[in-house]
Parts: sequence; structure tokens; C-alpha cells
Amino acid sequence: MIDNDKHILLETGAFIHSAIREDLEGRLGELRTRFPPEPSGCLHIGNAKGVYINFELARIYGGKCNLRFDDTNPAREDEEFVTSIQEDIRWLGYDWEDRLFYASDYFEKFYECAVSLIEQGVAFVCDLSAGELRASFGGVDKAGTPSPYRERSIGENLDLFARMRAGEFLDGAKTLRAKIDMASPNLNMRDPVIYRIARIHHQNTGDAWCIYPMYDFAHPLEDAIEGITHSLCSLEFEDHRPLYDWYINHLDFPVKPRQIEFAKISLENSVMGKRFIKELVASGKIIGWDDPRLVTLRGMRRRGYPPAAIREFLGATGVSKALSKYEFGFLEHFVREHLAGVSKVVMAVLDPIKVVIENYPEGQVEMLSLPFHNENTELGSREIPFCREIYIEREDFMEDPPKKFIRLAEGREVRLKGAYFVMCTAVIKDEDGNIKEIRCTYDPDTKSGGPEPNRKVKGTIHWVSAKHAVPINAMLYDTLVLDDPTSETGITENPNSLIEMNGAFAEPYLANAKPEDRYQFMRNGYFCLDTPHHSTSRDKLVFNRTVSLKSSFKK
Repeated sequence: MIDNDKHILLETGAFIHSAIREDLEGRLGELRTRFPPEPSGCLHIGNAKGVYINFELARIYGGKCNLRFDDTNPAREDEEFVTSIQEDIRWLGYDWEDRLFYASDYFEKFYECAVSLIEQGVAFVCDLSAGELRASFGGVDKAGTPSPYRERSIGENLDLFARMRAGEFLDGAKTLRAKIDMASPNLNMRDPVIYRIARIHHQNTGDAWCIYPMYDFAHPLEDAIEGITHSLCSLEFEDHRPLYDWYINHLDFPVKPRQIEFAKISLENSVMGKRFIKELVASGKIIGWDDPRLVTLRGMRRRGYPPAAIREFLGATGVSKALSKYEFGFLEHFVREHLAGVSKVVMAVLDPIKVVIENYPEGQVEMLSLPFHNENTELGSREIPFCREIYIEREDFMEDPPKKFIRLAEGREVRLKGAYFVMCTAVIKDEDGNIKEIRCTYDPDTKSGGPEPNRKVKGTIHWVSAKHAVPINAMLYDTLVLDDPTSETGITENPNSLIEMNGAFAEPYLANAKPEDRYQFMRNGYFCLDTPHHSTSRDKLVFNRTVSLKSSFKK
């Protein structure tokens, strides 16, 4: 568990705090929350808000938070997501200790509760087809039509429900429904389905069951069985709360959970819906749920986002009843703040052009000492080889530069970072007129750290030794889409969401980088070494740009 984050939640979500404090002073001894993901996809930044709220509130009030998988719909679930969700929550900084549960752990108890509702005369077996059932619910301005099977006897319902479990009926032939109010203005209260027949192999229980509970039935029962005191849900479940309470009040549990809703968050130009992500994966437009252009936790991890930055962003968004959409730059602001000052600054040339220093001795290699950070001396320093041939960024040279251009140009002098002044003396082009090489001379009396030169230069550029450089691939990311993917117009893809720099070079120090190591590439941004199985080339390291150095976000 993390223990050094600010209790940002204390500053927002007054409606949640007042409810918790009221209950802790009255009916409860300890706060117990839970995070209940469905294992049908990887967690994204919106889900992470639920993780953050539930675990942080438990931490603030000295309670506990469970992790429970809502695996009541095996048609959409996969063991892969069970594993990934656990890994992502731990990476984000939270631990459920020994409190890992599954809704399927309680299938027998759910069945007993359903039998109890039948015995109370408030549940019945219905033979309406799926289409007939939908039609019977009516609409917002039209009451529903009671099922012709609503008044079956308790005995007949018990017999039919037992036979449903035994597998005597075809999938979809019958359902078990609560008997509440078909004229209720809340459509969720119009005799909702409790169980359906579905012969689907379950990732946890195998083929032991051919009937499965609906989420609205399982949700309150899971909470009550685990002794959850406060069921914190997103705002979409607000209209489901009367049904949540109805089930709890009709069943005998020592703890009656209290459901409280909060608003979701979303990011502009981001794909968060599982359906959209699955479509993009299936089409091959992204490589998977951990594509660094996604705001899934796995994608952000590959991109190099520090988990502490994500937690701080989530805290800064607050807790309210109002739906909120944030600029992508707001998230990047926290990432940049966490990386600045703690990342080793190294040199990498993403779009290289060769420079030959004609008056530097051939075959000579000079080791230069450069600090990893000019201000954070605790990061130490490293030795960098310097020789006659180097690479610089193509954009750091111009043949006909504007007046304010302070980098290299013919007849102009710049400093090579940590090395010497060099002056461009000639430009070598290929037969098509493209620059392929720059010729320079250096001044040996201008070595960094030596006596102050008798003249000034305006520009300093980074470089790497052509002989010693490490070949890398640099992946530059932008937002995945250009508009709101939930709008009626659909997704407008960003053609520049990924730019691959496959001919880049880095200083030798990066040859020993480990997956998820983060660095600041001088003037190019913050980068993270990708995981090996995603490398596009076996002989090159792949670095993902986490975020650029400059921010367009305004506080």
C-alpha cells in the first residue's frame, strides 16, 4: 500500500464523507469498501477512478477494501483479464491483501437467496421470450404489462426454478423474475430478471451451472455477503439503487450496505469504451489492450506514466455528482511534473544526420564526463565517447536559416553538449540534392569544463558518437482519436497518433536500460524502454515517448 500520497479525497466528495462519518458514528464499527471489476477487458483511467476512490477511502478511514471480480456473465469474460486487472491494481499502488473474491464464489448462496424470494412470493418463473419480455416493460411514459406467468404458485415456481438449474429447459426458455411493480416510473423496478438460462462455460466454475444471476441481483448480495458497508458506484447505477435496496431488504443479512454514486471521468480524444477498444484491436489498428495510445492502465504503463502521477491526477479530478471531461494535457501535466527532476537526462538523436569533424584526429576516442542532471546531483554522471564522426538531429542544421535560428548552419558555430565548439565548413549532398553529411571543424580550446572561451555561442545541441551509438527505435505518440468516440459521428482516427523513428541512435549508456526504465532524452521528451515482446526489431531497443518536454496545458 502507498503511504505517502496526500489525502486529496478529504477535500472533495462531501456527500460521500458525510455518509461514511454518519454511519461510522452510528451503525458501523469499520468501513469496508470494494472494487468490483467485470473481467471482460483491461482497466482504463475511468476504472482507475473507482480503484482510487474505494481504496483511498478505506485508507483514510482505517478500513479495508476488497477486490471482487463480477464474473456473472461468462460470455464476455476471460481469465486473461482476471490476471491483468490484478497486475494493474498492484502497479497503481494498491493491495487487497487476502481479500480477493469472485461473484462466482457465491453462486450457491445466490441460488438460495433466489429460492427465498420465491418462498416469500416476490419472485416467479416467467416463460416470455426475450423479445416479449422487452416489449412488456413499456417505456418512460407507458406502464409495463404484467407477465401472464406472474401469478404462478410458490410451489410451481420452486419446482420450475429447480428444473431450470437442473438443465431441463433450453437457453432463454425461462427466466426468474422479481415481482415488484410493472407500473413503477423506474424501469429497473418493473419485475426485473434475476436469473437466465445460459449454457456457457465459466472461467471459474466450469460447467457446474447453466443458470446465471443478473448483475443487479448479484451486486447487492455480493456486498452483503462480504460485509461491505458502502457500495461506491458510478452515477449510471443511481437508478438501480432502489432495486439494490429492495433485494437487500428482502433478504436476511447482518450488514446492509449503503450504495452511493459518484460521477465518472473521461478524457478528450481518448477511447475508453470496451466495445471501441475491441473493434480497434480486431481491426489491427492498435496492437492490443496495452497499446501506449490507449488510456488503459497497461497502455499507460508501457508508455512510461508513473503510477504516482496517475493517482495524483485522479485525486485532482475530485469526486462529485457532475460528469467531467478533462483535457488530455491535464493528465500529461501530472506525468511531466513527476518525471521532471528525477529522470536521468541522456542524449539520443531521433532523426540523425552525420557530422564529420575534419580536424579531429582520426581513430581518437575521448571520454567526456556528463552529469545526468544539472540540478539533481544525486543522479550522478556517466562517461560518453567523443570522436571524429558524430550524429546530430537533422532539424539542428539549416542551410538558409532565419535570423533567430541559433543552431548549426554553414559558417556558424555551436557548442556540442559537454564537448566543444564546432563550426560548419561544408555540406555534402547526394545526387538528388539531399543533405547526407555535414563537415565541421572544432576548437580544442573550448572543451566543456575547461577555461572559459574568448567568445560566446548562442546554441548548444546534443549529439552521439557515430562509432559508439546504440541503434534504437523511438515511438512518438499522440492522442488516438481527434474527436469524441462516443459521439454519433463515430471515431475520427488521428493519422499522427504514432510516428516511428526507426533510424534513431542513443548514447552507449542506454545499452543497459531495462524495461520500464524512464529517461529524459535531451530536447526530445521523456521516454520509457518498451517491454521486450513488443520490440519491432530484435536488434534494437524500443523507446516509447511518455510525454514531450513542453506542455500546452494551462492551470
